Amino acid sequence: MLELNIQPGKIGEFPPATKPHPGFWHEVQETRFRTLVDDHYEMIRESDIANLFPIMDDEEFEEAKKHAADFFIQICGGPNYFEQTRGESRVVGRHAPFRIDEEGRQTWLRLYTYLLPDLVEEGVTEAYVQSFWDYINVHSIWMINTPSKV
Repeated sequence: MLELNIQPGKIGEFPPATKPHPGFWHEVQETRFRTLVDDHYEMIRESDIANLFPIMDDEEFEEAKKHAADFFIQICGGPNYFEQTRGESRVVGRHAPFRIDEEGRQTWLRLYTYLLPDLVEEGVTEAYVQSFWDYINVHSIWMINTPSKV
């Protein structure tokens, strides 16, 4: 059973993150991976973190989806699309202009908890899906750049 618990994080923490198991990419492949990211972004559009994304500009929103999918595809062992189109990832720096607090990070992660079980139901090895979750759960802590409101 997937364990999709959100690890708490706070500004200034950079815990080591292990990349997802290469089997995740092998089993999910590009089309399904892009669908996963697309579904995640469409959920973001209706969430309390929508203001962090270009939801009012469909072209920019689609571009943001593409960049996110390209990044995750590369991290998971697929083609280096992100590097080819955007250069080095520098994710912390790229996220610096956006006010990301722990609550926003948790919302972003929680939306994935609704989508990842579908991959297991579709036949993707549970341990591989868990490895993707474990990566985003930890690596997303790096993006926190704003103190929480509470």
